[in-house]
Amino acid sequence: KIALYTSSASLGAATTAYSTSNEISNTSGSAYTAGGATLTSVTPTTSGTTAICDFADVSYTSASFTANGALIYNDTQSDKAVAVIAFGSDKTVTSGTFTIQFPTADASNAIIRIA
Repeated sequence: KIALYTSSASLGAATTAYSTSNEISNTSGSAYTAGGATLTSVTPTTSGTTAICDFADVSYTSASFTANGALIYNDTQSDKAVAVIAFGSDKTVTSGTFTIQFPTADASNAIIRIA
C-alpha cells in the first residue's frame, strides 16, 4: 500500500512500519482514506543485474488535501515499511486529481532497485 503524509511526519531511514501519525486527511470528499491506496501491478523483475519493482500509478479523484511525502508498506506483513518517498515540498490538490506517477521500471529509474 501507499500512504500519504503531511510535512509534520517523521519519515526516514528509521521508519519501520506504517503509522497514522501525521497521515493526511481529505479536507472534502472521500478521495483519501486512512491507510492509503493499494498498489497494483506489482511486478518484481530484473533489468540487467538489478532487481526492480514497479507499481501502477495511483490517482485520487475529487481530492482536496496537501501531502509532503509517502510511505510504501506491506500491509500483509505487519505493515512493515518498504520505501519512504519525499515529495520535496508540499503538494496540494483542491477538488481535483492527485496522481502519484511511478518512474520507468528499469535499472536506472525504478522506484525500488536492488543491485
